[in-house]
Amino acid sequence: MARLAQHRVRPGPAVIAAVTVVMTAGALPATAAAAPATAARAAGGPSGISTLADRLTTPWGISFLPDGEAALVTERNTGTVWNVALDGSKRRVGTVPDVVWSKETQDKGGLLGVAVSPTWDGSTDTAVFFMETTATDNRVVRMSFDGTSLSDYTPVLTGIVRDTQHNGGQLAFGPDGYLYVTTGDAYQSKLAQDKNSLNGKILRITRTGEPAPGNPFGTAVYSYGHRNPQGLAWDRAGQLWETEIGHETYDELNLVEPGRNYGWPVCEGSCSKAGMTDPRKVWKPSEGGVPAQIAIVDDVIYASTLRGRRLWRLPIDSTGKGVKAAKSYYGDDYGRLRALAKVPGADELWLGTSDRGTEKDLLLKVTVD
Repeated sequence: MARLAQHRVRPGPAVIAAVTVVMTAGALPATAAAAPATAARAAGGPSGISTLADRLTTPWGISFLPDGEAALVTERNTGTVWNVALDGSKRRVGTVPDVVWSKETQDKGGLLGVAVSPTWDGSTDTAVFFMETTATDNRVVRMSFDGTSLSDYTPVLTGIVRDTQHNGGQLAFGPDGYLYVTTGDAYQSKLAQDKNSLNGKILRITRTGEPAPGNPFGTAVYSYGHRNPQGLAWDRAGQLWETEIGHETYDELNLVEPGRNYGWPVCEGSCSKAGMTDPRKVWKPSEGGVPAQIAIVDDVIYASTLRGRRLWRLPIDSTGKGVKAAKSYYGDDYGRLRALAKVPGADELWLGTSDRGTEKDLLLKVTVD
């Protein structure tokens, strides 16, 4: 029962189109009355949404090619990778080997994050990285993408403990050129506090899977004390923000710094324990929470949610270290929302629905004011 509760399948539809929530760091957000969508837009935020591509099956990761004309999109359940152009046309470019996912056995790992090399050009640099759950572990793999198809499957970081859920799975290249990887605690919460374990962490590695230079412990570990981290994005100051699915009480938005301990399982949300770093925002799972991924547009954080079935807007405050009052959009209009990325060079987001059934998921285009 505990595991089913942690997966958090929303028990019923929400009817709120836009909700304002006031947040103080480390405190439970108080939900205000629903505001008309027009009023929310006047204050800045999403101003339009449309279907970009359809007939997808649980899109999990989105990573744009450096020219910004297309992105690679992963499907969790099938292991399939799509090349999706700005006009929404999509082309299957291959699958990632060894992916395990099964609805029948509740083994919900599968093909997770994707990160295209920042210098990818299809010829001298063809590197694309994926996070996948195999029968034995979670792993980061590198493949070659020539603009048409995938080849040359090469594991670069293996042995991350896997489970049916709590696999983390996000990949992203940072401004420093290194690859950041989120890993879950794999239902073994003690691993999150074990600095010798790869689980319950944000990792920072080279393209060959080695610890990146300057990591705080001389290993691949960048930060620890995470339960099931899902989203990564950097603001204009180069700071790393992360969304994390909690246990039963709070989900989190964290400002991540190297070497910091983010508390799990000692803390869920804010706490007074020495050495623990408090989140910048918390959600109650039943009040619009269970955040999946994040993207940042002009120092405004956008977060997709699974049980919450909405998109949150959280402006970074004047200190650069916290967030202002949050607003939510599309409450239950599209179901569970997961994959999220900013379109390069445009005030637009790509947002993926999740878990609607075989070839029933959508990739949505959100215009941001």
